[in-house]
Amino acid sequence: MFAWNFVLNQSGPTEFVFRMFTAIPKFQVLLFLLFLLLYLMILCGNTAIIWVVCTHTSLRTPMYFFLSNLSFLEICYTSVVVPLMLSNILGSQTPIPLAGCGAQMFFFVTLGSTDCFLLAVMAYDRYVAICHPLHYTLIMTQKLCIQMVVGSLALALSLSLQLTALIFTLPFCGHLREINHFLCDVPPVLRLACADTRVHQAVLYVVGILVLTVPFLLICVSYVFITLTILRMNSAEGRHRAFSTCSSHLTVVLLQYGCCSLVYLRPRSSTSEDEDRQIALVYTFVTPLLNPLIYTLRNKDVKGALRNAIINKAASDTH
Repeated sequence: MFAWNFVLNQSGPTEFVFRMFTAIPKFQVLLFLLFLLLYLMILCGNTAIIWVVCTHTSLRTPMYFFLSNLSFLEICYTSVVVPLMLSNILGSQTPIPLAGCGAQMFFFVTLGSTDCFLLAVMAYDRYVAICHPLHYTLIMTQKLCIQMVVGSLALALSLSLQLTALIFTLPFCGHLREINHFLCDVPPVLRLACADTRVHQAVLYVVGILVLTVPFLLICVSYVFITLTILRMNSAEGRHRAFSTCSSHLTVVLLQYGCCSLVYLRPRSSTSEDEDRQIALVYTFVTPLLNPLIYTLRNKDVKGALRNAIINKAASDTH
């Protein structure tokens, strides 16, 4: 309630609008169809991961529990942004109320931060599985797995609520302001404030370090120990299998952390609004789309479960 009180008590503009991608009708239709197709693929791909993990007992392990939670996060994450974005591509610049902008920022930052924390949790899971295989089931209990997911969400909620509340204490000049973005992200909204934002920029950097740098360093430390353990393995097949499961996770990590760091941790003097918008397209569409593809194409267990599910479904439909 603290954040929303600030949003509703603003004496400046009551609405924002998003800058259009293009004013050319043909390009608007093409962009709409492209982003709609990507969004539907994200929904289908991540829903398939959740469905397979929930319906196949062989995949009821901590690794796939975290993967299904990651897929659920990706669905929520894109759904906070894409439907409103699609409505603005075809139509005119539909205004978003100040409270709606605050709500979108809050959920976007919360879900994105939880995503980053969960990737660090998944790295810890891989560390325990490879470096301490005999104690894996004792350490990675169902209770601990649930606690780590809930803890990631709780920490993200806390940081996001405070950051959103702080941003919307700022005065915004004029009745209607244009955001040079397709969502109410923190940097473009900060640019519209008609006040000194140095404290707010500093807080954003601190939150960025907590959400991006600290988990990334923990992931790096985990993978140093993982790599050393894998190199000591006698079996070539064991080394290949271990590297295969880890490479999928590392690919997702580099995409997610790399793009987010470019937007949130670069000095403001070296950033361009158009660049931020282009990079945001990557972690809004490309990363959530690649997650299920990377994990299914590089994971024999998931591929096998999906194949069996499709065969069983087809067999049941023919009878």
